[in-house]
Amino acid sequence: MTHSHQAPHFRPARKSESRIIAQLYSTASDGVADYVWTQLAQPGEDILDVGTRRYARDDTEFSYRNCTMAEVGGEVAGMMVAYSMTHNPDPDPDMDPVLRPFAILEQPDSYYICGVAIYPQYRNHGLGSRFIEIAQHDALARDLAQLSLIVFENNTRAKRLYERHGFYETARQPVVPHPLIHHTGDALLMVKDL
Repeated sequence: MTHSHQAPHFRPARKSESRIIAQLYSTASDGVADYVWTQLAQPGEDILDVGTRRYARDDTEFSYRNCTMAEVGGEVAGMMVAYSMTHNPDPDPDMDPVLRPFAILEQPDSYYICGVAIYPQYRNHGLGSRFIEIAQHDALARDLAQLSLIVFENNTRAKRLYERHGFYETARQPVVPHPLIHHTGDALLMVKDL
């Protein structure tokens, strides 16, 4: 039984939720996070433990401090990771080739929606739209005039949601195929002017 008829509540994430955040971010990234975490894992370390360790940090973009949680009926229904993208996206030519396309697509001076994930039983209830509204509010509070995000072109459901909210494609890069990454084709940079 889902509690999806109850009004959702949005709040900052707690450090104690770092594992839930890592699980949801793994879903949101369609395998990109799993790839990164595989590279960072200590011998014998589970990749979800790597993600948990990373999101439990305070002083980095990939931190629980940059996460907003959606709750429905007291249960976590989904989350968004978003932060100010201020650095100049000029990736190192020697950067990991699998990750380089995503680094090239970063939009400086924007508020970057790094990932949104909603548990299946809470989808199609407007939570994704609410997360976008929260990101807009947070961007304006930081004097940023654009939202940005990266989406796989064949993730048509997510792409349609973003287009409905006024996002448009400004660049694309071919995805370097890898067994952990769920999509091939192109990754798209989409922005929304505020």
